[in-house]
Amino acid sequence: MDNGASSYRRFRDSGDENGLIEIIRDYKDGLILYLTSIVGDVHAAEDLAEDTFVLLGTKKPKDKGKSSFKTWLYTIGRNIAIDYLRKREKRKELPLDTVQDITDDECDLENAYIREEQKITIHKSLRKLKPEYRQIIWLQYFEQMTMKEAAKILKKSAHGTEVLASRARKALKAQLEKEGIDNEGL
Repeated sequence: MDNGASSYRRFRDSGDENGLIEIIRDYKDGLILYLTSIVGDVHAAEDLAEDTFVLLGTKKPKDKGKSSFKTWLYTIGRNIAIDYLRKREKRKELPLDTVQDITDDECDLENAYIREEQKITIHKSLRKLKPEYRQIIWLQYFEQMTMKEAAKILKKSAHGTEVLASRARKALKAQLEKEGIDNEGL
């Protein structure tokens, strides 16, 4: 599978709206959860994911093919989320660190997306980590991206991303130990 690139080309070049519908269907949930790890609010993440798909549908940016379609899409979403956080900071809203705990709606979304009990517990522990740690762990383990793809999305060098991933794993392991979870497999 080409990770949505052919669907996007069909939409962009031929105007086939089914191509965009396929992309939204295939990537919506994962993109929302990834953006939630950045902004800390599932409702804002849903809006940002919608903004990402609207941008694809209206401006039809060209995918240069330097990475997988999913990496390219998540990079666009991440940039939109960063712009959102900058605008929110200017309006003097609550900083990212003080956003309230996950809402019931977010729990429902996570439970639909992450069905196994152990993955839910790990996800809850992830929320207690620094945002950049959450992002790298999410990209690597939940989205199964390579270190190179994650480095592109996070706009870091490969070495910097590896160091960040190592630190994130250590922080997650410590958090899981606090929760009393056996994490030998991590």
